[in-house]
Amino acid sequence: MKALRCRVSIPRYLLAKVLGKRYPIPFLPLRLVDISEPSAPPGWVKVKVRLCGICGSDIALLYGKNSPRLSPFFSFPAVLGHEIFGELDGKRVVVNPNLACRERGLELCAACARGEEGICQNTAEGAFAPGMLGFCRDLVGGWGEWIWAHPDKVHPVPERVPDERAVLTEPLAVVLRGLRNFDLSNDGKALVIGAGTIGLITIRLLRILGYKAEIHVAARYPKQAELAIELGADRVYSDVWDAPRLVGAKSYRAIIGPPAWRGGFDVVVDAAGSKTSLEQASWATREGGKVLLLGSPGQMKHDFSPHWFREVKLLGTYIYSNADFRRAVDLLPKMEGIEKLVTHKFLLSDWRKAIRTVIHRRGIKVVFKP
Repeated sequence: MKALRCRVSIPRYLLAKVLGKRYPIPFLPLRLVDISEPSAPPGWVKVKVRLCGICGSDIALLYGKNSPRLSPFFSFPAVLGHEIFGELDGKRVVVNPNLACRERGLELCAACARGEEGICQNTAEGAFAPGMLGFCRDLVGGWGEWIWAHPDKVHPVPERVPDERAVLTEPLAVVLRGLRNFDLSNDGKALVIGAGTIGLITIRLLRILGYKAEIHVAARYPKQAELAIELGADRVYSDVWDAPRLVGAKSYRAIIGPPAWRGGFDVVVDAAGSKTSLEQASWATREGGKVLLLGSPGQMKHDFSPHWFREVKLLGTYIYSNADFRRAVDLLPKMEGIEKLVTHKFLLSDWRKAIRTVIHRRGIKVVFKP
């Protein structure tokens, strides 16, 4: 079958890390290849891929932005793609790509035993090479024509849910997991920094989960701002620092550099995953408030002053439990409007155009259609 395989090497990794978006797309460690059908793990099922998203973590990998300290938990060469929507026996399905203890043929670790498979301690152990589907050399990811999946990780898509909404199940599960850190019943104000896929899903999901307080959003582009309002935001800003001022925060001039702040939002979601957005989130949060990292940051320097001086709590979410993923599937019928986030579809053979569309911000969610 045809598939997009990533082959990581230290020289390419270092060069991409230095050049960033200037790194020529044809020289990225990604190639469209013909691969032979690997043998099926016992009891697993074959899913035909209909759509698979390009995630920020995929781009971070290709451009050398991931932390090298995470490298033991991924294995290459691998067929990428973990946002998988497909077909099994003629029925539409989505696939949870996580490979925790059960899928790896191991006794349950402490995390898996309490239902927290997203922080499984054995993702580099057991029957398969390290990594989840899309980052594991032993199992193909969704940037190919089909995948093998553990039957417990395959979920039917509810009727009347469009394909473009279904392919967003995996990022929806990420956001759902992250929002478990917040008390959604309080009356505090929330700020979402970044109005890409994760940020826009956050807005809609907050409303679906009953969050009635104001949601403020920092968005860079007019289309993002338009969708943010449509999905439930109250105010949208092109300049992040306009937001805390409007909720009563006060800035104080520093001896050099950016100002310090008092007051701000009860909760701030960093859905951009950059050094700048983390700094903004940390200072836009009130004393004792919470910052949730939902982007895909790599290595970065950060001034931790607001976290100890103002007791701003910093929380991170990378992946989800099995229960989170099942709940995300159940919520799909209520998540009207997020299908508009899928702005571009590409064949695997057009992968260079797809990557170019992502890195030049020409769309919101870009997906492959094998």
